[in-house]
Amino acid sequence: QVQLVESGGGLVQAGGSLRLSCAASGSIASFNVMDWYRQAPGKPRELVARITSGGSTNYADFLKGRATISRDNVQNTVYLRMNSLKPEDTAVYYCHVPRPGTDYWGQGTQVTVSS
Repeated sequence: QVQLVESGGGLVQAGGSLRLSCAASGSIASFNVMDWYRQAPGKPRELVARITSGGSTNYADFLKGRATISRDNVQNTVYLRMNSLKPEDTAVYYCHVPRPGTDYWGQGTQVTVSS
């Protein structure tokens, strides 16, 4: 069982930037895919960005051009850098690893963007 711990959230003004981190308690090198999801109040959880073990990345349309996902297999950490933040980006952001059986989820980190 690998634990995922997110950090880096907080309160930021519109137009600002944040870098979220997801630290794993074990090696992430074997994880083919690692994701960031987000969930705003009253809305379903949605995929934000994805990175593969080979470094390929995908982004949700609402964040394309404003975000960069990266992974460090030595530090066992996945990052999400977000720029030009908007109030509608306010949500809890979760780190996720899809696996056969039970997926891994972190506890989330709150991002609040003020207008």
